[in-house]
Amino acid sequence: MKPLIRLFFKTLRAVLGPLMLLGNWLTRPKGIVRPAAGQAAVDARTRNLTLYHFPTCPFCLKTRRTMRRLSLDIELRDARQDEAHRAALIAGGGKPQVPCLLITDADGKQAWLYESDAINGYLHREFGAA
Repeated sequence: MKPLIRLFFKTLRAVLGPLMLLGNWLTRPKGIVRPAAGQAAVDARTRNLTLYHFPTCPFCLKTRRTMRRLSLDIELRDARQDEAHRAALIAGGGKPQVPCLLITDADGKQAWLYESDAINGYLHREFGAA
């Protein structure tokens, strides 16, 4: 019975995933428009951020929409399709859960932030409009 249930959910994800991506593309938010110097400063700060995600995960979509809304250029690493990224996520963060934001400070210290609401809150605090 379990293999049948697994097959059902795999098929459901295969059908709904592209629809979710299309819906996300059609309704994508506009980003904040900053002066060039301000955007350059934000871009410099986001170089120390990496988002581990699955392309069709609803919680990851929520986080990527926040990134777009805030005009953030954060590196994306697909932890579903790329085994090296998945292994790095597990080794660093301790679990294969996505979304996960890797925050590396100036000294190279890493913090792994899980949960879309926590990640979005962090992004709004750090990069949201004043």
